[in-house]
Amino acid sequence: MGLRMLFLGIVLGAFVCTGGWESAQAAGGDELEEKMAPGTRVSFSPEVVAGYIHAVIAADRALYTTHVVDRMQENRIVISAEAWKQRKALPLPAQMLLMGGRVVEMGGSGLRYRLASLWPIYEENGPSTVFEETGLKVVAENPDEVYSGIIKRGDQRFFKAIYADRAVSKACVECHNGHLLSSKRDFKLGEVMGGIIISFPLPPE
Repeated sequence: MGLRMLFLGIVLGAFVCTGGWESAQAAGGDELEEKMAPGTRVSFSPEVVAGYIHAVIAADRALYTTHVVDRMQENRIVISAEAWKQRKALPLPAQMLLMGGRVVEMGGSGLRYRLASLWPIYEENGPSTVFEETGLKVVAENPDEVYSGIIKRGDQRFFKAIYADRAVSKACVECHNGHLLSSKRDFKLGEVMGGIIISFPLPPE
């Protein structure tokens, strides 16, 4: 039941964040809805669930980057910076994603997501398992591929998926290329910088 509710929440979130709600409203979508009977079974794969989660994360990140960070910096209203609290600046897009992942994890649903890279500025943002290291290498070489599989933590099964993470703004590129701790300083816009790692619990076998 918990996984089913998680899936339904993700579907709604992806629908709203990607503009589906506005499209449905314009087309009179509410009039076409029909509530199914209680107990109606819903079959779905973990790959589909992960895809919806990634769609929400990617949409939120793209909107924050283009409509907040880039606009504010272009108009010289406020900058984005790693030490954003001290400099009274905006968090970098990557920092916003990481903070969102921490808040979601604190919610107790078992859902986790974070950014990781083969060239992290800070060690904690590198791969933490062989699965993650392998997946980051795969998506770095083939950005359109999703590396996924079922893993176990103790007695609990989880589905884990890794999606390529590209440099979505100048702020991302400038931070990595100019940081003293960065091991790679030749990133360009649109290039793969790492991966978005998503995991969530599966029902018992």
